[in-house]
Amino acid sequence: MSVLPITASFASYLTDERHFSPYTARCYGADLRQYVEFLADEHNIEIDEQAERRVFESLSGGGSPSGDVVGSIAPTTITGHILEADADKIRAYLAHLGEKQYSPATTARKIATLRSFYKWAHRSGYIASNPMTLIRTPRQNKRLPKAITVEQVERLLSAPSERDVLGRRDRAMLETIYSTGIRVSELVGLDIADLDLETESMHVRGKGKKERLVPLGTHALHAIRRYIEMVESDPRFSQAWRAATAAGGAGHPLFINKHGGRLSSRSVRRKLDKYLREAGLDPTISPHTLRHSFATHLLDNGADLRSVQELLGHQSLSTTQVYTHLTTDRMRETYDKAHPRAEAS
Repeated sequence: MSVLPITASFASYLTDERHFSPYTARCYGADLRQYVEFLADEHNIEIDEQAERRVFESLSGGGSPSGDVVGSIAPTTITGHILEADADKIRAYLAHLGEKQYSPATTARKIATLRSFYKWAHRSGYIASNPMTLIRTPRQNKRLPKAITVEQVERLLSAPSERDVLGRRDRAMLETIYSTGIRVSELVGLDIADLDLETESMHVRGKGKKERLVPLGTHALHAIRRYIEMVESDPRFSQAWRAATAAGGAGHPLFINKHGGRLSSRSVRRKLDKYLREAGLDPTISPHTLRHSFATHLLDNGADLRSVQELLGHQSLSTTQVYTHLTTDRMRETYDKAHPRAEAS
């Protein structure tokens, strides 16, 4: 299906102004394409790219397409139906989603996409009113983040071999995720210049191009130093690494692949899967599980919520507060076991 000019413009807004990651922007785009397909089927419309472009180009600061276009083209275009959508049309689409038996979380995400899209369209002057203001997002059961025990973390971190560069790299990557709680997308985006061994910290670029400084623990620092030592002594990588370091290290990945380039998030996931098998751990554990474990273990050991929020790079404290449910449950278990009058005999 062709990409409509109006949805392409929205995608540009997400990446250029909201600084969404390419992956998140693609997810929004996929949700909008499903909405477009629904409208096309509902109104038996075959998309005419030229007509769609004419409608979008006719949009002015006042909102709706100009008179001639409204009368002749807009009613027969998807763009026209998008602009004229009211709450009833949105509810019809949501009923269509309900027939597909999507999970509440998936449905909520698709509603969030439409909410963001129509808010943008209204602010841009393409529509006179936002139909999503009358649509409620269905309540979801709050899913608690998954965390693993310290003992399981230790088993995982000791799985990579340190006999070669890639093994040391993998150990350093896993240690870094657990030591800092950074997202895997932030991990693969790290450059040599982001590492400060003197201050034992790391400069991280997070969601929405927000930046933060995170401390590195002793074990992570040791693993990173051992990895760098081997990279600098390996003839496959040493020349490019030293040249990049001499130039300041900006733009050169800290964690390299076997060709000396930047790792992908998918590669990190594959490496983790390998070590989970070797350590005999739950195969559903993900890089994000290590991030959850980082936060949970900090709170278990007395860290305050605000500090954990800053370390994780959460914009809202409420996002971090979900971890307190895990620590509260664990506290209750400890209390019930330890206090002589906690439970009825």
